[in-house]
Amino acid sequence: MLCTGPAVPTRAPSSPGRRRRRASPPAPSEAGASSPSSLPPSPKKPRAPRTPRGRLSPRGRAALFAIAGAVSTVGLALLALVLGYGHLHAPDAGTTVELDWPAGLDSDEAAALLARHDLVRNEGAMAMFLRTTGGTGAFVPGPHLLPQGLDPWDLRHLLERSSKRPTTRVTIPEGYHRFDIATRLEKLRVAGKNAFLRASADPLLLDELGIERKGALGVESAEGYLFPATYDFPLDTDPKEIVRRLVTEADRRWAALATQHAAGFASLRNTLGYGRREILILASIVEKEAVQADERPLIASVFLNRLLDPTFKPKRLQSDPTASYACFSEPDVVPACAGFTGKITPAINRDAKNRYSTYVNDGLPPGPIANPGAPSIEAVLAPAATKYLYFVAKGGGRHTFSEALDQHNEAVRKLRATSPSAERPE
Repeated sequence: MLCTGPAVPTRAPSSPGRRRRRASPPAPSEAGASSPSSLPPSPKKPRAPRTPRGRLSPRGRAALFAIAGAVSTVGLALLALVLGYGHLHAPDAGTTVELDWPAGLDSDEAAALLARHDLVRNEGAMAMFLRTTGGTGAFVPGPHLLPQGLDPWDLRHLLERSSKRPTTRVTIPEGYHRFDIATRLEKLRVAGKNAFLRASADPLLLDELGIERKGALGVESAEGYLFPATYDFPLDTDPKEIVRRLVTEADRRWAALATQHAAGFASLRNTLGYGRREILILASIVEKEAVQADERPLIASVFLNRLLDPTFKPKRLQSDPTASYACFSEPDVVPACAGFTGKITPAINRDAKNRYSTYVNDGLPPGPIANPGAPSIEAVLAPAATKYLYFVAKGGGRHTFSEALDQHNEAVRKLRATSPSAERPE
């Protein structure tokens, strides 16, 4: 029989995944040994303060303040540029600059162009001002009239043809020709003289406006169709827009007069073959000759009698203002216009190359010599019923009218006797 010893207790197997816990070492039993509870507490290491979520650290806040300060400084600098330099007027030497603004200039190029014409104080500051206030994309290319002494905002408004431009009133007197109008427009800073003259002779614009472009007399400009009246225009207006507006007003006035005097219009068409253009030419001569309103129909009758009377030959109107117009419109063609100062001379009247002279050419001149008002147009459509063929100035803006040449010569003799400095009639 197999004998066995005392039974040895067996340890239950540990569960899978469970770590067996080890027994703690026995507490020391030697004398003098101290227990953990009797040791002094060890000092705790100070813990760095935690930054709450969503808040910047002091270093981050300092960096943010620095950036904000820099942005504020730049913003204040730009504000100073816009508010300060933007209202700083350039030096004013009393000069007005007429220039053709190129398309596509950037801020630096625009500032350089303005600086070349002494229109800004500082080229670099102007370039920065333009960039800061929107660039140059809205600048209108083409002719501009820019006076010196403006501030950068004023220049921007003009170059953009902005509605913020000041408006000025322009009065065009009856009898002004387009050269007079151009001078007045430039003086009032509405448009450049040269640009207006080019616009008023632009064939494409004349065609657009329906101004006659054919016929024996031809046409070279809008002269005669630029109605004299009072208009309001913004400074630095496009010259073509000015021409359009003046011609539109002339069309409106002509329509009313032609309707009111339909019988007179028909008579001129039937007897002389005149249309609107020829009537305007004759009305422009009446406008330049007449001083007193009541004499307009009388002066018109003299010219029409010369043209219609078969016994009056040659058919020359002999009007000084017609000859002098060539010295404005084509001075290089007429040798006698050399040194012209505005005073008509016998040489200008008799120059064979002066196609506007009604002393050497029969009938009407090639085109209107001025822009007649409604009373002068009406005088041609409804002239006085006379047999006058001559008139001579007698002073005070009035004339002596005669039917026969001997009567006219007597009137001239009396005029010279009383006023030796009186104008010598031709």
